[in-house]
Amino acid sequence: MALTVAQVMTLPAMEMRLLAGRAGLARAVRWAHVSELTDPVPWLLGGELVMTIGLGLPADAAGRRAYVERLAGAGCAALAFALGEAVTSVPAEVLATADEHGLPVLEILTPFIAVTEAVARWHADERVRGERRVVAAQEAMARAALQAGSAGILRALAEHTGGEALLLDPHGTPRASSPAGPSPEQHGAPGARVPSGPLGAAAGRAGVVERPWHGRAVAAARSAARRSATVLDDGIHAVQVQSLGFTGPPSGWLAIRTSSPLEWHTRMLANQAACLLAMELVGVRANRARAHAQRAALLSAVLDGTLTPRQLGELCPVAPPYEVIAVRAPVPADAAMEALEDVLPAPDAEDRAFVCARPGGTTLFVLPEDIPPRSPGQGDARSRGARLCDRLGAPGGGCRAHDLEELPAAARHATALAGRGTAPGYTHVDELETAALLRDAFVPEAAHRFSAAVLRPLREHEARHGGDLVGTLRAYLEAGENLELAARRLGVHRNTLRRRLTTAERVSGRPFADPGHRLHLWLAVSLGDLVPPGRPRDGENA
Repeated sequence: MALTVAQVMTLPAMEMRLLAGRAGLARAVRWAHVSELTDPVPWLLGGELVMTIGLGLPADAAGRRAYVERLAGAGCAALAFALGEAVTSVPAEVLATADEHGLPVLEILTPFIAVTEAVARWHADERVRGERRVVAAQEAMARAALQAGSAGILRALAEHTGGEALLLDPHGTPRASSPAGPSPEQHGAPGARVPSGPLGAAAGRAGVVERPWHGRAVAAARSAARRSATVLDDGIHAVQVQSLGFTGPPSGWLAIRTSSPLEWHTRMLANQAACLLAMELVGVRANRARAHAQRAALLSAVLDGTLTPRQLGELCPVAPPYEVIAVRAPVPADAAMEALEDVLPAPDAEDRAFVCARPGGTTLFVLPEDIPPRSPGQGDARSRGARLCDRLGAPGGGCRAHDLEELPAAARHATALAGRGTAPGYTHVDELETAALLRDAFVPEAAHRFSAAVLRPLREHEARHGGDLVGTLRAYLEAGENLELAARRLGVHRNTLRRRLTTAERVSGRPFADPGHRLHLWLAVSLGDLVPPGRPRDGENA
């Protein structure tokens, strides 16, 4: 809160009378200073109540006008005369020029030293009041952090500074604001507008109503150093943008807008809010890391065959289809989450993705395709794989899974494509013409029915008597009908393998020497790997 000229006139024991410049009564008084110089401007900093008996007042009218103009231009709060010593009245040109420039001119009857003491006392008392307000606001923000998290911190900060607060993610995308304001689509609130462009699209998805100053804050955050604080002051409003976090890259940005100039207590409260938000974000990231670890265990169980895709869907309902991305590099959990935040724009998008480490140093990402791109220029879901690999600096491969049942097959194809590259880059299965043509030649439902029909006798025998006839047959065919190689891969004796193959041949109803029968069996056991999943269903665009 600033001390104005009008307030100085009403301080205890002050005797003052306004002579001119009524328009400037709201000017802030930083200090009361006595000067009898003809040109006191070089010795002033702005915001002073200049007191004089008139000794330095020029003798000519033009000089007196210039004297007032210089004081007004230097940002003086007011000019006060003690009449009766050097001058008995204030010259008319002084009053007229003061009215033109909105510089209050006062007649002062109180001793100069009393005015100086009164102004100094007010500022000292205001400092104490400000410290009390800061303590109260800090307590309120701490309570808000416990009760409502980041939204509560922003709300308390805005209320106790009389301004507006905005929370940005590490990339400068708006995540929350206070006052939040009604959505223009819902209420048609005046002053609230539908955001436009990439910033507006992201802000709209985050539930933030864009305000005119948000663009300046976002630009400052995106152009700032890794950890910094910046103040943008246009003389009317001040915007402070500061990084969040204690070490490493910023975990976000806090922006606050108040009236200019930025008061000391506002800076203190902004720093307190930044610390609370940083701690809140640390907790959020820790919870998110635990959730990712749980989802990774579930996805690994599906890929390893210990959990069915249907059970995964019941535990983690995420709408299909999916983009399955294999990155040929071990990616730590923190780096994976940062990469997802960079690639997926929606506030909760990374919470809908799966990330898990696979044998051989490969990291698998499963991303729902229904998450919109960060901006129109960033393409479809497939392009996210390229950005993800570029962000992680590792080669990768991708494949589309139309539903959860196709996840294991899509993971195998994506992993195989990732294994082909040595330099950072991304290859999608649709970019391989032969694979895409082969996939499009099959109707998925018909292919599944074919496999089920050919393998039904073997599956039924397994259900009744146990054993793994299908796995044995597949290993034998993949080994080029080499008994020794197939037995080593299965970890059994070759005689055990012979007995299993004899049983499989008998149960299948036709000899393995029949080329057509062997072809049917080979297609049935390997169709999921031979033909990539992700073929568009009826009604979908390719």
